[in-house]
Amino acid sequence: MIVNICSQGVSPVAGRRKIIFLADMESFYASVETALNPSLRGKPVVVCGDPVLRHGIVLAASKEAKACGIKAGQPAWECRRLCPGAVFVRPHMHTYLEYSMRITQIFEQFTDRVVPYSIDEQFLDLTGCEGLFGAPREIARAMIRRVGEETGIRCRIGLGENPLQAKMACDCFAKRAEDAFFELNAANYAAHTWPLPIGKLFGVGHRMERNFHHMAVRTIGHLAGLPREALARRWGVSGEILWLNAHGIDHSTVEPGGAARQKGVGHAMTLPRDYATPRELAVVLLELTEEVCLRARALGKMGGTVHVYCRGADFDRPSGFSRQKKLPEPTSVTMDVYPHALSLFRRHWDGQPVRAVGVSLTGLTDRDRYQLSLFNRRAAKDALGEAMDGIRERFGATSIFRAASLTPGAQLFRRAGMIGGHEA
Repeated sequence: MIVNICSQGVSPVAGRRKIIFLADMESFYASVETALNPSLRGKPVVVCGDPVLRHGIVLAASKEAKACGIKAGQPAWECRRLCPGAVFVRPHMHTYLEYSMRITQIFEQFTDRVVPYSIDEQFLDLTGCEGLFGAPREIARAMIRRVGEETGIRCRIGLGENPLQAKMACDCFAKRAEDAFFELNAANYAAHTWPLPIGKLFGVGHRMERNFHHMAVRTIGHLAGLPREALARRWGVSGEILWLNAHGIDHSTVEPGGAARQKGVGHAMTLPRDYATPRELAVVLLELTEEVCLRARALGKMGGTVHVYCRGADFDRPSGFSRQKKLPEPTSVTMDVYPHALSLFRRHWDGQPVRAVGVSLTGLTDRDRYQLSLFNRRAAKDALGEAMDGIRERFGATSIFRAASLTPGAQLFRRAGMIGGHEA
């Protein structure tokens, strides 16, 4: 789940069992809004985008809103139907990031091995900290208390001997525990998790859940009872990993900086309206490709494969595609990647209105290692890209741009002040 291989459940200190926490913030966005505006406390708060621009999707809901059946990912109109008294709040991503960093700073006072997993989840390795802060449960209580006192947000903590066990402990049990804490380990993992529905297992999405149901695999225990080799034959490495997850086995460790080793870079967006013309979609694809290549260059990487994702606008009849193509040679130059991304889109698009589109580069390699060519002006292209990156970093994303971003359908200027596609 994180990185780096080590023996199962054993710390670098010989013979010592590892103490891994996953700390999760309850309804994080909604909790931040309530902390900033105490008058919202006790009300069904829903953090939601702008319905006018078709971003009226629930990002977070308070426990009062969840009690009415509201869940993340639901459209605003459905929330109003489920809970007429819901209080809608627009997202403030910059503020959420600030709170997330404040929470990280609190955790770093207990251990230097803190790895953010998402904006509201963080892994911590507290192995060896018992002498300073007490038993794991005491440490968890201290952390929960500190986060609550300093931010006004309720923290839940799962404890395990590896990151997987900590994640399962938090998601499946700590969130419902009165003291917001739960422990899983090699001795009790099967007793607690095997009766759970298969969809509760980390790594099992809706599609895989359907596959397992077709195989009469309804619980995590059913999966654990299958032969490991059978899952590996059917789904390859993914099947084997799910079998390991069902048994609570995870060989990864929590080390700062490990999450930075990524396999690809991508960018996707939900469009503010249905896009139906090839010209508008081509502009969005260009802007997405520009952003992806910029991110690759910032990592000192280039990609060998371009991937294009498209989702249709009709929810009743789902359509779209996800296709990839190997590039002639690895690159992070926008105008080397874009023709292939556009070609993929044109080949697989069914001509129906589009709601969301994305572009990504995978097969990352270092930018300073490539095959020399007499016909590719790579050095000049790289220099141009780096110069544009420098201008944008100093003066902002809209300080230099392609003329296509001034045409209908372009999204650069609208999204320039956003974080994660939402208001900063």
